[in-house]
Amino acid sequence: MRQPVVVVLGHVDSGKTSELDALRGTAVQAREVGGITQEIGASFFPLETLKEICGPLLDRAGGGLQIPGLLMIDTPGHAVFSNLRLRGGSAADIAIVVVDVLKGLENQTLESIDILKQRKVPFLVALNKIDMIKGWKKGSSGQLLQVLKEQPAEWNDELEERLYNVVGGLSRLGFQSDAYYRVKDFRLQVTIVPTSARHHVGIPELLAVVIGLSQQFLKGKLHTADSAKGGRGIILEMQEEMGIGETANVILTEGTLNVGDSIGLVRKDGAFKSKVKALFMPKPLDEMRDPRDRFTPVDSVYAAAGVKLVSPDLAGVVPGTSVASFTTEKQFQELREEMEKELSNIVVKTDNMGVIVKAGSIGGLEALLRMLEERGIPVRQADIGDISKNDIVDAQVVGDHDPYLGAILGFDTKVLPEAKEYVGSSPIFVSAIIYEVLDNYVNWASAKKDADEKTALSTLTRPCKLKVIPGTFFRRNDPAVFGVKIATGRLRPKVRLMSAEGVELGTVEQVQDQGKALSEAREGDEVAISVDGPTLGRQVKENDTIYTMPRSHDAKLLRTKLSASLTEREREVLDEIVRIKSVADPLFGF
Repeated sequence: MRQPVVVVLGHVDSGKTSELDALRGTAVQAREVGGITQEIGASFFPLETLKEICGPLLDRAGGGLQIPGLLMIDTPGHAVFSNLRLRGGSAADIAIVVVDVLKGLENQTLESIDILKQRKVPFLVALNKIDMIKGWKKGSSGQLLQVLKEQPAEWNDELEERLYNVVGGLSRLGFQSDAYYRVKDFRLQVTIVPTSARHHVGIPELLAVVIGLSQQFLKGKLHTADSAKGGRGIILEMQEEMGIGETANVILTEGTLNVGDSIGLVRKDGAFKSKVKALFMPKPLDEMRDPRDRFTPVDSVYAAAGVKLVSPDLAGVVPGTSVASFTTEKQFQELREEMEKELSNIVVKTDNMGVIVKAGSIGGLEALLRMLEERGIPVRQADIGDISKNDIVDAQVVGDHDPYLGAILGFDTKVLPEAKEYVGSSPIFVSAIIYEVLDNYVNWASAKKDADEKTALSTLTRPCKLKVIPGTFFRRNDPAVFGVKIATGRLRPKVRLMSAEGVELGTVEQVQDQGKALSEAREGDEVAISVDGPTLGRQVKENDTIYTMPRSHDAKLLRTKLSASLTEREREVLDEIVRIKSVADPLFGF
């Protein structure tokens, strides 16, 4: 049997990287940008290590150990990496879904389970952070069942309550489940293992269940790697290695890869042929993306494995794409068609008005595009690579038509030197943390829109409906001074007024309350106004209804782009104004 590929999923901050750290004895999380794993990493756990960690717990696995070890893929748990998870899920034989015991099944947890369900990948649940339940006895360590017995009764009661919340949530998703020490049939029930990654409690039990499930559930699927079958895998990332040059970190998911094999690789301009110059395997328990020791050169690699591949033609190869060996021209042509289709499904090139998107890998581009789609943000172009002068020019073209879309979003990428002199003409949002890219853009666009609306509104005449108060004619004309109640909206000085028939009355010179000049009167206020133009008793009478009189273009902006800045009652008054004015001018406000 080959080693099973195990994928670890979970909501952000659920502790999935800590679970792996507890196993590996490394501190990957402390080195990750933003505390969230940004790329897929891999670690191989050989059989000897598994036996040492699990000890007698492996007796429950049954039938003697047949697998040569486990290959753990550490897949990011944040929602934005759903595409990477989908790829991770499809390459995985079994999954560990990490759940924070205090928070239960969260959004990304449900999303992870949904993807696993679609891909028919069996999974178990690591119910993590049990040491955070109030009453945890400090210094607890050892086998899980013994640790549970050492805890106070109140602590165990709360654990049971929180565990059954998860059982209920899984039941609603169509899965039967229970704590691992109560599971009767591991193939029919989802196993829940309480863990504390911080104190290494439940970690051996978690591994033992993974091994048992792998051997029982995946018999027949985990056949010995066939040396006659070509190798196939996923390029996780490209890395420059001292003394070697450009290398590709690969998860080999099928078959065998040998030094000297012909392989198909993918650049932005399409698939091409190359040769395997060298292969390096990470030493056991070294985390593939951040090894503390040198790699070991090998002649052949059997699936499933994390391997570092060296080829003379790696420059420009796109991370996240497939690598596969072939022996005939016909095989390569079939590979080429499949690989190029995968790339063309992601890269976007249109003339639409939308943001420009760049990313360092196909997985990052997929994730960012999905985030934008969920937010309803249109995309003009999306590609892999650094931000160029052409990208900035494209963003300027968009900005001329729509200033809120004329921006560049870059994940795990940089601005090329040739483009740096143009930076500033279009906003660029670049980060090594993917959700920051979108958040920074959305915050900028929102702030810019608010500022533009405030500027526009300060120069426009807002819709306002006034009622002339009887017995408040203080001056007949030049200017007319009288009392009004603001029925709807806001009234400012220097706006024009009209009658209910649409006849212009004049311009408001001043708004006063008890002799004090106001910059604005609001709905419900009773104020005195001075208006240059009308004569009281003629054009303006007691109990008359009066409206502000926006220009036709102002009314159009208020009904369309700036509609959201008006209250519902203001929009109703605007509709009244448009109806009154359209009697004389049918195109008013359009």
